[in-house]
Amino acid sequence: MISAAAKLKKITPYIGCAFLLSACASNVPLDKNGKKNVPDQKDKSTLSQIAKADIDRMADVEMRENAQSLRLLMLKLYKRNPQELKKSTSDPAEKMIDWVFDGAAQHHYQLPEINNLVTTDAIFLAFNPEFKGDRVLAFTVGLHTMLLKAHNDKTEFYFTDSLDPQRIYNVARNIEIAVWKLSNARDETGALYLLSNEINDHDKNLSFEREFGKMIGRIDLYALVLAEKSQRLISRVVQNLATALFLPF
Repeated sequence: MISAAAKLKKITPYIGCAFLLSACASNVPLDKNGKKNVPDQKDKSTLSQIAKADIDRMADVEMRENAQSLRLLMLKLYKRNPQELKKSTSDPAEKMIDWVFDGAAQHHYQLPEINNLVTTDAIFLAFNPEFKGDRVLAFTVGLHTMLLKAHNDKTEFYFTDSLDPQRIYNVARNIEIAVWKLSNARDETGALYLLSNEINDHDKNLSFEREFGKMIGRIDLYALVLAEKSQRLISRVVQNLATALFLPF
């Protein structure tokens, strides 16, 4: 007889995948009939899928959906801060975003525009008063490369991969710190370095907060399911965002 605890442990990855897919549903585009059309995994019938466990497929989904969120956030930041895009290119924001995310095999995120900085160094650069370059580029590349590093610089996962749930959990906390900086860091004149959410007598735009919340939720969920699957403990950290330091990842 299989105990109830053993059964629960066995189905945990499936539960996690179901919740993760549900959480991602709001990012799925609508078809011409106004219905959400969830795309099939393009290689689900290939031999590569034989080498994947459910926890690996969950990691694939988490990374893919978070990359989509970052692309959307980068576009929204450029729309709110058009002066930043002009510092990098005269091309439309969409072309710039494609270059950043789809051109990684060529530039490897070594971008002279942001002093070749990545992860938290790039995030700090976005709020450095002496930096005259593209702050949206620095902020987005910092977040994306931080997420990649915590996942061993991969976006697709197999049986042979071993991810550390603590590192992934720490990235979620670091995104919380980065979002706090985005909403609060100001220059010497008192102006925000980058405009994001807007709340005033005429407008209320919290779309940035919602999208970042989706990212943090996906990352936390995957970290917890991975910890359960690998029987590792996660050390939870409670920080004051105004004074918090980025956690190791």
